[in-house]
Amino acid sequence: MADALDGAAGGDHRLLGAKGELLEQARVANRSVIGAPTLPAWQRFSGVVWNHLDHASLSPTAKRRARSGVLVISALTGVSGVTDPLPDHRLKLSADLAPLGRLASWWRPAVSEVLEAPLRRRLVVDLLPNEHRAACHVDADRCDLRRIRFVDDSGRSIGHDAKAAKGLFVRALLEADDPESVLCRGWTHGDLTAVQD
Repeated sequence: MADALDGAAGGDHRLLGAKGELLEQARVANRSVIGAPTLPAWQRFSGVVWNHLDHASLSPTAKRRARSGVLVISALTGVSGVTDPLPDHRLKLSADLAPLGRLASWWRPAVSEVLEAPLRRRLVVDLLPNEHRAACHVDADRCDLRRIRFVDDSGRSIGHDAKAAKGLFVRALLEADDPESVLCRGWTHGDLTAVQD
């Protein structure tokens, strides 16, 4: 992945979905991922979901649960845990990066294999967006798979607007002694409700 990013000069606007100064910063970071300074994933990833999860303020018990139970599908690393060290980078799983091709498809065999053992016979709460879900196969026959989506008062699925709810939902799961109490009570945030597919 590092070689492909270097070969693409860190990526262009189309690959990275950025412009101007942000694009230039992303290109520099992408060209130097090997040996670059790292941060734990929960600090490296930013955005609405991570801000609302607010890992730093979780209780010690919830932080332990996050360390052992939260996995992140990443275009750079395939799979990372919340405390795994990650360099600065910008890359989407929907990107098509030569010579690897579409990154979700390229990662899918390796990510699926890596996830098979840790997910076996466990409760798996899938909050992945479609491009991340395309990068792995989770065998629902080998785990207790719950795919969650957020709907508004009319029952319509909400995508982008549900990012804050996702972060808060994961936080509620991690803080709960019994995750089923969160999964089964019709968890809500504003006018959004978490429902299982």
